[in-house]
Amino acid sequence: MKILITGGGGFLGQKLAAALSANPMIAGKPVTSLTLADLAAPAPMDAPFRVECVAADIGDAAAVNQLFTDAPDVIYHLAAVVSGAAEADFDLGMRVNLGGTMNILEAARQAGNVPIMVFASSVAAHGGEAPEVVTDGVELNPQSSYGTQKVIGEKLLQDYSRKGFVDGRGVRLPTVTIRPGVANAAASSFMSSIFRDTMQGESANCPVTRDFKVWHSAPRTIIANLLLAAEVPAEAFGFNRCINLPGRTDTIGDMIEAMTSVIGPEAESRITWQGDPAVEAVVGGWRAEFVPEKALGMGFIADRSFEDTVRWFVEDDIVNK
Repeated sequence: MKILITGGGGFLGQKLAAALSANPMIAGKPVTSLTLADLAAPAPMDAPFRVECVAADIGDAAAVNQLFTDAPDVIYHLAAVVSGAAEADFDLGMRVNLGGTMNILEAARQAGNVPIMVFASSVAAHGGEAPEVVTDGVELNPQSSYGTQKVIGEKLLQDYSRKGFVDGRGVRLPTVTIRPGVANAAASSFMSSIFRDTMQGESANCPVTRDFKVWHSAPRTIIANLLLAAEVPAEAFGFNRCINLPGRTDTIGDMIEAMTSVIGPEAESRITWQGDPAVEAVVGGWRAEFVPEKALGMGFIADRSFEDTVRWFVEDDIVNK
């Protein structure tokens, strides 16, 4: 199986690549090669198969076509301009989040081998008049440019799958926390920094109140679900190829208490509380409670506790740095 990961230099792309290296099988078939593509070429990695690290702008159709010279069997489309950046720069978000997705779908169609395509969408697809508790089949109603671009990508994935050009699987990711590395331009970035940075001796600001609810999932769980998304038979998705992944609903206060229960009170003392209307305008439109019965029935998993997330971050991203 030849695998392509767009956004392969990002933290999810890197963790997914490491998971494939540790267990080089997809849908019962061995992984024979992996291409990691990002704006800057990802760092080389050791693996029991060939790994190519490529600089590619997915907004450039010619660059995307080069990624399909040796047509991949599985595509993980993770590359995106994140929520806050897409809201601040409409043209950039459209070029990458919409145009880039269109370029990848069209390159896959032209390749002619009907690859599995796992598309990382977002719970930002929901909002507006959507009910407070989102169940399967609720109308998509994004309240940001990022969410809108993801929804259009979902609809394209659906149609390319219906036409038999790709075997699409769209998964709406909960807010992923705790993200390692440095803060990015995502409106949800604070949902990692108030844990990641403070656990490592730095201060971080929380722009929302302690009772703000978050639908979230740990990186380990997201990676497990991304791997499963390529393994589940297409028939299990049915006509609707896009699903809400499982997650947890907790308030920011609950999550801070969980962190304190694992590592003590010092980290919380480094959190400041200064509101940010721009961030609140974006994340305030996201839903925080979901009942993803379809995904759970297909075998996708949810975190048991945020305490686990804290422990996993310490094990994966602090101890092993």
